[in-house]
Amino acid sequence: MAQHSEDACKQVDAGITRVFELLGKRWTGPIISVLLAHPVHFSELRRAIPGISERMLSDRLSELGSAGLVVREVDDGPPLRVAYRLTESGAAMEPALNELLRWAESHMGIPKGSC
Repeated sequence: MAQHSEDACKQVDAGITRVFELLGKRWTGPIISVLLAHPVHFSELRRAIPGISERMLSDRLSELGSAGLVVREVDDGPPLRVAYRLTESGAAMEPALNELLRWAESHMGIPKGSC
């Protein structure tokens, strides 16, 4: 059995901890999933995620923006509309999220291609 050094565990733990502090919050995954397809206006994003409140959506989008994963863009009006899109860093999560989806389909009984 391989031995793990304390330093190696601290490095892994710090990275995994940071990822799940951000991505492990309720609603974050569905928000990113919707934004993977294309930029979305706030109201469309809220409709795409049943059960999320405007306040929670706004809070999660702010957190994702602060983390450099989402950009807020104001469309010229009238009417004035706000759209959100993933940054290059945010879009780079797609392969990892696709792997998580495949894992869920294989190990959690999630039907393939379910919504």
